[in-house]
Amino acid sequence: MLPPPELVRVSQPRVACDGASDIPGGAALGHPRVWLQIDEHGYVDCGYCDRRFVLIGGPADGADHSQLPDIAEGASPQ
Repeated sequence: MLPPPELVRVSQPRVACDGASDIPGGAALGHPRVWLQIDEHGYVDCGYCDRRFVLIGGPADGADHSQLPDIAEGASPQ
């Protein structure tokens, strides 16, 4: 398995991703905003841009993410 393209450590289990929040020029370069829910695995992947959101202090925080499966369940469009 390849590691996810980008890891984002977050403090809340519910996160929003639009794929462009940190890109100058913003939303025109991203994807539709989706809300993701981190479950008992401690992480969730965005189905559009593959960013992986990891809950700080959760079971996946500090893990070798190249060995973890993709988890995109819980994605819901805004």
